[in-house]
Amino acid sequence: MYINFMSAKNKDIYISYWLLLITFLVALMIFVGGLTRLTDSGLSITRWDLISGILPPLSLNDWEKSFSLYKQIPEYKLINLSMTLEQFKTIYWWEYIHRLLGRFVGLFYLIPLLYFTFKKVIKKNSLISLYLILFLIFIQGFVGWYMVTSGLTERVDVSHYRLSLHLTLAFVIFILLLWNYFKYKNQKIFIRNRKLPSYLLIFFTFCILVQISIGAFVSGLDAGQIYQSWPLMNHGYFPDDSSPKDLFSMKAFDTPSIVQFVHRNVAYFIILLFSFIAIIIFRNKDFIYLRSAVLLVFIFLFLQTLLGILTVLSGAQIVLASMHQIGSIFLIATSLILVFKNSRIN
Repeated sequence: MYINFMSAKNKDIYISYWLLLITFLVALMIFVGGLTRLTDSGLSITRWDLISGILPPLSLNDWEKSFSLYKQIPEYKLINLSMTLEQFKTIYWWEYIHRLLGRFVGLFYLIPLLYFTFKKVIKKNSLISLYLILFLIFIQGFVGWYMVTSGLTERVDVSHYRLSLHLTLAFVIFILLLWNYFKYKNQKIFIRNRKLPSYLLIFFTFCILVQISIGAFVSGLDAGQIYQSWPLMNHGYFPDDSSPKDLFSMKAFDTPSIVQFVHRNVAYFIILLFSFIAIIIFRNKDFIYLRSAVLLVFIFLFLQTLLGILTVLSGAQIVLASMHQIGSIFLIATSLILVFKNSRIN
């Protein structure tokens, strides 16, 4: 008996599962990318071989060739001069897994997208969005290599500006994927008397994305390893190695203490903004449909704030810093749930 797997009844289910899988892979890639940065592994592979780079070194000779390439960059010469081959293998594997995940994301997104397009099962209003994601995935690959090249000649690490661009773009892809998944998974429209102004929730989510971008600056400048105190930065609200006027300097985002200060205060603003939104929702019965989503955001905002404080107090200890990055994924995902639930009201 022939079963039409692409029937009208099944097509949206398959597309939603596919989008969920890609969303999970992108989230996993963000997590592994964070660990790659925290373990200083990002410069271990100094070439971008799209095809031949799929396979890791398979022999001792291959490993020695890869290690010799690494020995030519400033990071090895100025920081890791005593590194052994076995130690090199450890950082190599982190970067290799990160790049391999990138290839999987590209293939697992491209092939099904072309198939679904050929079968004409994708909604017309989703085609532009889904192909925009494909374009951004390809751009992300180039941005990743653009970031790596910044640490191969004169620097001992990658540019924090390029690192922030790379991470921000990854989260933009994650947001677009998750939003399209929500649209395919839940197509119901609910009738209510009132809905919360969409711009307020979108602005809240945007603020989280900005905070994530600033977090990349903190990571790139190792700004989490200074001022290991909270709520004050040592003995004051403002870092004692800078002045308030430095906030408006062209070099503000090249100064670790200023970057950490900005990261802290954007977090405070996000908490205040969320409190304002939560008060509106819980004081008005018309917004009862949003209360469960608000509670979900509250849980992850609280955990993310706690992890941020613990990360600062620990001097950006790897386990806590990686958990803090995972928290950002869940926080922006739950904020998107809130935006989506509100968008379903007509």
